[in-house]
Amino acid sequence: MKTDMRGRICMVTGASSGIGRETALGLAYLGAHVIIVCRDAGRGQAALEEIRRKSGNDSLELLLADLSSRAQIRKLAEEYKKKHNNLHVLVNNAGVIMEKRYLTEDGLEMTFAVNYLACFLLTNLLLDVIKASAPARIINMTSMLHRAAQLDFDNLQGERSYNRDVSYAQSKLADIIFTYELARRLEGSGVTVNCVCPGGVASHIWERSSKLIHGFFKLFIKGPEEGAKIPIYLASSDEVEDVSCSYFQTGQHLKFSKVKVRGAACKSSAQTYDRDVAARLWEISEKLTGISSQSAPAI
Repeated sequence: MKTDMRGRICMVTGASSGIGRETALGLAYLGAHVIIVCRDAGRGQAALEEIRRKSGNDSLELLLADLSSRAQIRKLAEEYKKKHNNLHVLVNNAGVIMEKRYLTEDGLEMTFAVNYLACFLLTNLLLDVIKASAPARIINMTSMLHRAAQLDFDNLQGERSYNRDVSYAQSKLADIIFTYELARRLEGSGVTVNCVCPGGVASHIWERSSKLIHGFFKLFIKGPEEGAKIPIYLASSDEVEDVSCSYFQTGQHLKFSKVKVRGAACKSSAQTYDRDVAARLWEISEKLTGISSQSAPAI
């Protein structure tokens, strides 16, 4: 890709490894000013140095935040706004999968909190600078596993029963529902919102899986550099500047052209198009994150 991203500011969460790091690297190659958000300072600094060395781009920043913490997400947004008045691309990539039900410091179930609520809260807190940067783009990473889930509002955080795979799939389903609802709310603003399933990609989040499952995945999944191709393209290409409210599920041999990439947009599961479900999820998300329509930046 020959897109020139110089003068554009991009933030990628969960960028210390995997798809996040490869996405940040790809945007750095294109000349963007890239902010990587990581939880661990050592791993984050190592990723920053690797991206700088490989891309030759010195316009990089590292911001630290544990995205399971509402306080740290708020601190991250405040710190960003002290330095920058614009944000042209936000890639919400950070994710976890927990074998057992574990609560965050805020009393929220960890998988739902990191995979979905962090995305909801951080995006809303940065929305004013994103809108001020239009044309701008928001890209949320999701999974084809959302098709195996239905949002259960009586068991949204595994309160009644917890299953690792159900929890993960439900969090990724919520990401898509949020993507579509936010895209509808931002229509006409110059900000596009899309979500991407990167396909089967080697990631550290699967290290908690059983040895059998982890070994099986390693036989068939591709490297994170492949999974990062569509997020990079959606973040940078003029060909998709008007594409919003779409779900992209990457293919093993997808080639980048206007027709091919637009063709990669496909239908997500039926519940993702239910606007009543979206409205209910949005209301619950506001309560769980402590953000309200009054305190959030105007949409």
